[in-house]
Parts: sequence; structure tokens; C-alpha cells
Amino acid sequence: MKNSILVITALFITTFTAFAQASKAKNSNTIVIIHGAWSSSGDWQHVTDDLKAEGNSVIPVNLPGHGSDNTAISAISLKLYVDEVKKAIGNKQNVILVGHSFGGIVASEVAEQLAPQIKKIVYIAAYVPKNGESLLSIAQTDAESHVGKNLIVDEKAGIASIKKDGIADVFLADAPKQVADYVSNNLKPEPLAPLATPVTLSEGRFGKISKVFVSSLNDHTIGYTLQQKMAKDAGIERVYSLPSSHTPFIVFPHVLAQVIALEAK
Repeated sequence: MKNSILVITALFITTFTAFAQASKAKNSNTIVIIHGAWSSSGDWQHVTDDLKAEGNSVIPVNLPGHGSDNTAISAISLKLYVDEVKKAIGNKQNVILVGHSFGGIVASEVAEQLAPQIKKIVYIAAYVPKNGESLLSIAQTDAESHVGKNLIVDEKAGIASIKKDGIADVFLADAPKQVADYVSNNLKPEPLAPLATPVTLSEGRFGKISKVFVSSLNDHTIGYTLQQKMAKDAGIERVYSLPSSHTPFIVFPHVLAQVIALEAK
């Protein structure tokens, strides 16, 4: 793969900040943020605020059953997630889909169904599926992930949880202790059904959409080796890398916002 790998460190923050200050004119594109599993749109508040401050139109979608939404587990499906994002997009054009982790699965299916309206997909430490794959089928190939040894599955209830003492290590090992403690004490179980549902993607629709990948180098949820493989298999040539855990929107929100803003131009 002809990678253009851009390692984002403190040395680049000044460059991106200068770019942002020079680019505050209203952007005609719409950035739609899709959070991952065991997360919510509220976790993206700092990134969202930065993007809006720079003149971007931003829609952070909260998937059913996440955050303060109390949709019944039995009613939740991958289709419901996709429909929620499609509803948020409506008839908007030039949409930049930003998908984190499991949000990459949702973004891919949305892109397939709304291909003419989608300008680009920005995958952030995300799953990039092939046709017929699900999160679970991809995750089973990840030898570096710490999820497996901390996963608690309750098939009868239709949910998956992470052991409390493993949450910080899995998701945000580099976050401030007070943040890690808060997440560990408030993480909601994740509906199982969407994680096991395969996507339906075509080369003529999803395959033709421009894609960018933002890797997290110290990720314990999706191993860096798998991130590289998924980007390569999807033919993604522009790859940014952040020295973060699985949650760069917590540890590097301002830098991440600048990357998204740059790609949304």
C-alpha cells in the first residue's frame, strides 16, 4: 500500500492550529460523528465544540441504547443504528462520516446506503469491514486486543460488558485517573446483536467513497497491527497516527479535531 503515514505529535499541533485559524469560514460539508461501543455522543463533546468553533456543521449521533437513551435492548439492531444515522443526515450532501471503533461498522453501512450523499469516511481507531463481516468476526482475528480477557457476555440478556477492573486498560490507559475512574464506574453494557450482524457492502457504492484512517498507536481495544491491516485491505492510502489509547477524543481532542477539520475541507 502506498501509505502516506502522518504521525501526529506535539510538533504538528502548531501547524494544525494555524490551519484552523485560517479556515474558520463556514464549511459547506456536514461532519457526522458516530461513536463506538460502550460509548455515547457525549464523549465527543470537546471534539464537537472545536469543530463547531472552526465553522463546521457537526452532527454527533447518539446511537439507541447509549448515553441517556433507554431504548430496550431487545429492540436494538444494527439496522436501528444505521437508520438513526440516516435520519440525522436527512437530505444533506457532502457528508463526512466520522466513525470510531464500532462506529466504523455503522459508518460503512450508512455509506453503502447513502453513497451519493457521502463525501468521505474518516475511521478513527475503527473497524473497517469487508462485505459480510461483523465486528465480532473481525475482532476474533485480533491477537493484540485486551478485550477478550476482560469481556463478559450475557447471551440471555443480549448484552456484553467489560470487567470493571479492566475498563481503564482496555479503553483509556493514558487518560487522567479521575476520567478513567468515572468511565469505569459508569460504563453501560453493550447490546450484542449489532456486534454480530454482518454488513452488506458493494464495490460500486461503499467501495468508491474516499476513506481516511486515524490509528491509535497504543490501543488495547483494537490492536495496531489489525488497524494497519484493515486500512491496507480497504485501500486507504492516507493514514494518520496518534500516540494514544483507544480514546484519542479524550486524550487528544484538540489534535483529533484538527485532523477531522482538515479532512472535511
